[in-house]
Amino acid sequence: MAYREKETVKVLAQECLADGIFSMWMETEAAKTARPGQFISMYTNDAGKLLPRPISICETDGKEKLRVVYRVTGEGTGTEQFSRMKAGDTLDIIAPLGNGFPLGRAKGRRVFLMGGGIGVPPILELAKQMECKEKQIIVGYRNGQTFLREEFEQNGTLYISTEDGSVGTKGNVMDAVRGNGLRGDIIYACGPAPMLRAIKEFAGDNHMECYISLEERMACGIGACLGCVCQSKEKDPHSNVKNKRICKDGPVFLATEVEI
Repeated sequence: MAYREKETVKVLAQECLADGIFSMWMETEAAKTARPGQFISMYTNDAGKLLPRPISICETDGKEKLRVVYRVTGEGTGTEQFSRMKAGDTLDIIAPLGNGFPLGRAKGRRVFLMGGGIGVPPILELAKQMECKEKQIIVGYRNGQTFLREEFEQNGTLYISTEDGSVGTKGNVMDAVRGNGLRGDIIYACGPAPMLRAIKEFAGDNHMECYISLEERMACGIGACLGCVCQSKEKDPHSNVKNKRICKDGPVFLATEVEI
C-alpha cells in the first residue's frame, strides 16, 4: 500500500443512530477508491490528542461521499469529540487504509455476511457490492436498537440476533445461524474477538472458506509502530516473527492464517 497523506475533509451530515452510536457522512477523495473492509484514520481538532482513531468504512457513493458509523467510547475521548461535529465542520483523515474483503471469492456461492457490535457497520458496503448466489446477512446487537437495519434489508436476506432477545434470535450471530438452519459456502465477518473465534471454529467444522476483519487499537495506522499485531502462521518479513500487523497486513485476513 502506498503512503497516504492527510486530507482535510468536510462533514456533510451527522446523526445519532442508537445509544452511543453515531453516523457521519464526509466529503473525501477516498470515496473514489475505498473498498469494503478498509478503514480510515480520523484526527480530532484537539491539539492534545496526537494519535488518530481508526474507524471502519460503513458506506461510500464511489465518488465523493463516505460514511462512518462509530461508537462513542467515553466522555472526552476522540470519538466523543467527533460526535459533536456538525455539517460544515472539517477534520483531517488518512484514507483509505488496510486491505478489503475479497469480493471475487463469493461469485456463484452462498454467502454469510456476519457482523457484531461495532463490527456491524462495515458489513453494509460489503453487502451492497457483493455479487453471489445467495446473500445472507447475519448481524448481532445488544438490544432492540438495530441501527442500519433498513439498509441491510435492502441489500440481502437479513437475520438479526440480540443479546436480550428483543429482536430476532436471542443470543449471538452463531445462535441466529443455527436457529434459522442457515447453510453457506463462504463467510465474511467483522466483530469482537470472541465472535470471530466462534465463527472461525464453525467455518472449520463445516469446511467453509472464511475471511475475518480484526478489531484492534492502533497507533500509527500505517504499519510502522507494530502496536497492533496478531499471531500468524507465516513470518512477517517486516518483523521476522510470526506476527501480522492488523493495520497494514489486515484488517481482513483468511481465518486460517491468524490466531485469535
